[in-house]
Amino acid sequence: MTVNTAADEKAYGELKEKIAAVEERIASACARAGRERESVRLVAASKLNSAERVALARMAGVRIFGENRVQELCEKRERGAYENAEVHLIGHLQKNKVKYVAGQVALIESVDSPELLAALNAFCEKNGTRQDVLIELNLDGEASKTGLPRSALEPLLEEAGNFSCVTVKGLMAIPPKCDNSAKNRDYFARMHELFVDIGRKKYDNVKMAELSMGMSADFEDAILEGATLIRVGTALFGARDYGTVGCL
Repeated sequence: MTVNTAADEKAYGELKEKIAAVEERIASACARAGRERESVRLVAASKLNSAERVALARMAGVRIFGENRVQELCEKRERGAYENAEVHLIGHLQKNKVKYVAGQVALIESVDSPELLAALNAFCEKNGTRQDVLIELNLDGEASKTGLPRSALEPLLEEAGNFSCVTVKGLMAIPPKCDNSAKNRDYFARMHELFVDIGRKKYDNVKMAELSMGMSADFEDAILEGATLIRVGTALFGARDYGTVGCL
């Protein structure tokens, strides 16, 4: 895709400005935390954006895209939206849709059950491929959210040692909706503490390399508490109508 119309040119320019603004916020937060800028990667949460707009964002400098819906991911991939970019699945994955993403995305950030982990491994084993995943935690047991309960995390990590084609690379979480920065930071701090603790235990086939947390409204707090991946949508693409789904 090329920028060849006035509308494309305007959209491209707006995306460049928003990416630069987010990059400035990331760099500032990293400096405050005493971290290298390269220690944090930006995942552009591109749900409900067209393949054309995703392609423009890629041309404007986005290197990683995160999709919530398998169907959307597949449609954009077929249209070449992600060419030379990394793609993560960041939304809930049903076992019957494993075949559409396993071995075809860089990272599945939203594994939330031992059954899903087993299904991914079985598919990859059968098809001669591999898949890196994060375990999505529901740290406070919110009934309205997906994610593995804290009590089930270590049994799942024990089970991961039995799988040859799936590797657990870290953790992912979404904090409760809250306008209180101190509460968000406390949540992120607890996630980081757990991330470090799990890493020290050295489970087989588990490498605590990535901690995915923080979105448009709170990613600076997440960076201050150790996030390595931040999932940013609204600050890059503007507000979207998510219905009952929380805004990224």
